Amino acid sequence: MAATSLSNLSSSLSSTAAATTTTTTTTTALSKPSSLPLFHNKTLPKPTATTTTRAATSHNHNSPIPKPQQHQHSSPFSFSDDDEKPREECGVVGIYGDPEASRLCYLALHALQHRGQEGAGIVTVNNNVLQSITGVGLVSDVFNESKLDQLSGSLAIGHVRYSTAGQSMLKNVQPFVAGYRFGSVGVAHNGNLVNYRTLRAKMEDNGSIFNTTSDTEVVLHLIATSKHRPFILRIVDACEKLEGAYSMVFVTEDKLVAVRDPFGFRPLVMGRRSNGSVVFASETCALDLIEATYEREVYPGEVIVVDNNGIQSLCLMSHPQPKQCIFEHIYFALPNSVVFGRSVYESRRQFGEILATESPVDCDVVIAVPDSGVVAALGYAAKAGVPFQQGLIRSHYVGRTFIEPSQKIRDFGVKLKLSPVRAVLEGKRVVVVDDSIVRGTTSSKIVRLLKEAGAKEVHMRIASPPIIGSCYYGVDTPSSEELISNRMSVEEIRDFIGSDSLAFLPFDSLRNLLGNESPNFCYACFSGKYPVEPRELKVKRVGDFVDDGLNGSLETIDGGWVQATTPPQPTRTPKEVKAAGTVF
Repeated sequence: MAATSLSNLSSSLSSTAAATTTTTTTTTALSKPSSLPLFHNKTLPKPTATTTTRAATSHNHNSPIPKPQQHQHSSPFSFSDDDEKPREECGVVGIYGDPEASRLCYLALHALQHRGQEGAGIVTVNNNVLQSITGVGLVSDVFNESKLDQLSGSLAIGHVRYSTAGQSMLKNVQPFVAGYRFGSVGVAHNGNLVNYRTLRAKMEDNGSIFNTTSDTEVVLHLIATSKHRPFILRIVDACEKLEGAYSMVFVTEDKLVAVRDPFGFRPLVMGRRSNGSVVFASETCALDLIEATYEREVYPGEVIVVDNNGIQSLCLMSHPQPKQCIFEHIYFALPNSVVFGRSVYESRRQFGEILATESPVDCDVVIAVPDSGVVAALGYAAKAGVPFQQGLIRSHYVGRTFIEPSQKIRDFGVKLKLSPVRAVLEGKRVVVVDDSIVRGTTSSKIVRLLKEAGAKEVHMRIASPPIIGSCYYGVDTPSSEELISNRMSVEEIRDFIGSDSLAFLPFDSLRNLLGNESPNFCYACFSGKYPVEPRELKVKRVGDFVDDGLNGSLETIDGGWVQATTPPQPTRTPKEVKAAGTVF
């Protein structure tokens, strides 16, 4: 937005902030179709204990928090869950107006644990003080009863993370909290800023000091240095300088703010509990756990402010056609979530049905690579009229490090996680459904595992198109050079993984399934066409996790940065991949 537009809004918003005796103030500057619902003109429950005027930041780290472990390259087998798969970076939660905000935030983060397992944090507001507890590990590892008791108040934000921008260390665990001349602010961010390095370098040239390696810290600096008032316009001013993907929740001494980038790359939803408290979360599964009713998505380019006056909705950032991440439906989100207005379960079931229709094969049983391939496998089995059975059992108790015996066990990482059921597989022609193939190393080991368990034939079906491009919008993917579909034809991949046949979900069929909504999704990982051109490309070092797709140290996760004007172009186009077709 131009500075003049911000100036025009500044006076009206300032007067709104001052009018504390009024009820909900709703700004209807939404650049959306008129059919979209407006917001509730309803006074919200006020945060508890707001009698003091002190605006300090309390980083409550009195309780011991485990330090990140340094990876050892010796005998222990380092195991990082699902390193073969693209990984979602983060999950965020925001709660306003509930006396048990920290506990509800804790539960909501638990529901979003699949979006990040490296660190978790919660910030609450009590007596105008922002209190923060963060730690490395799972939500249940970071928080216990005594720590949650320290996080009193009815206003909270939370975060679970898996990093791309920023190494895995305690100081990079969000939410971040900072004090500036007008008070304190906390932020939790899901996404990735493609112009992070440029912004940071400019700020450092002007004397800014950074405490982390996370792109989210740039947002706090932009807010602190903005000349606009009130606070909401500082956020808008900051977001106008950002490029890339961001779904963020902010907290101040008396406000909860939710923001989504103009393209809407990453999901963010709003709900309400029966006591009137407002909840924001990355997925609806978090709302379900804390008994909050889903109301709607935060629109692309929208800023929502929740405070004592109620809810203000502002669409102050221009938003072109949305480009929502299709991989939320393929892999990231839980099947019980509704993402971008669509049921994730139904999407995956339909992916499986398409595979059964367009890439049929004679078989005796359909199995899935758990857990992300299960729903697509159910869809395939139902459409093909073939029994679905549990041919692979996944262990949910695998940690990061196991001591491997001196006698090396082949495919040790895969065998730790997946155990074949010989009674299901022996002598059978098996269709195995997985959500995606990235490097192909894990797929080859799964095929070998199934054949060693007695499978007569193994036919691999993939519930996504071939991945030929890396993601720069908040998903951890390897460099294009490491993506097997960018280097090999379908036949070459089939030969590499050792399956009897291989088929991917056709790109055109995926778009046809989405119908009129198809233009609203980002397909950069399948097409190599990026809605926002990356200015700084995050490149994975070739060789990261190359052993079997399940190995690798935490130090290698972040990769390196290089300056570029355009992303590296995939060597294969979707048309070339499509031409290869299904291989038998």
